[in-house]
Amino acid sequence: MSKTIFITGASRGFGRMWAEAFLERGDNVVVTSRSAGGLKDLVDKYGSAVLALELEITNRVACIEAMVKAKAYFGNIDVVINNAATGLVGAVEEYDEQAARDIIDVNLFGTLWITQAALPIMRAQRSGHILQLSSALGIYSFATVGMYSASKYAVEGLSEALAQEVKGFGIHVTLVEPNGYATDFNSSSIQSKPISAYDDMKAALYAQPEFAAADAYGDPKATSEAILKLVDAPNPPLRLILGKKALPLAQYFYAERLATWESWKDVSVKAHGL
Repeated sequence: MSKTIFITGASRGFGRMWAEAFLERGDNVVVTSRSAGGLKDLVDKYGSAVLALELEITNRVACIEAMVKAKAYFGNIDVVINNAATGLVGAVEEYDEQAARDIIDVNLFGTLWITQAALPIMRAQRSGHILQLSSALGIYSFATVGMYSASKYAVEGLSEALAQEVKGFGIHVTLVEPNGYATDFNSSSIQSKPISAYDDMKAALYAQPEFAAADAYGDPKATSEAILKLVDAPNPPLRLILGKKALPLAQYFYAERLATWESWKDVSVKAHGL
């Protein structure tokens, strides 16, 4: 049975590839982008199976209106994929105020507004699946990606709470956590104005062999099969890593955190006071 999928940021990257995968198998897809021009060829190829909407996800009212249009057009919304995001690269001291605010506005609040727009529809249906595009950098962080990680850590916390709130309505939530992929996301990310004091740190970071490895970045086309399986799963997971690089790093970082907490346990317990 075909599904109706609502995807933000569908003009390129993961959003575009996943939209095409859904359409190829016969699903209905609502595709959104800041500029609808980048979606025209999907409409030309797939016709009435596609609803293309120009949408600025930082505008809460516009998000609600877009979801209402999608519901009116297809009759239901089975899956929402909060894919749209922006990147920011630089040391913490280097971040420009507006760029820092913008990344939170898009990555966190854009996700929140689309989620809020979808929930009344899904509650009425007593079913639905919301996929939140987090990142491996929402599990752990590295130098120069602190602000991007902050936005994805926030999406993780928001969505973990959301999953508990909506489970009783038959709504599933999954945090999709890709490691690095060979998309144009990195090249389109905003670069902060550099401070020379951090040049040596950055040079050492990017000289690490894993950045130059042939398999450092995954093939984005390989993710479509995983996303199709995810939305078809009767009991989908709260979290799904995409790629082979993130899980070993997550295991390392979480083991390190647990060891640190354990070593300071006496101090922590005494601080409770009772």
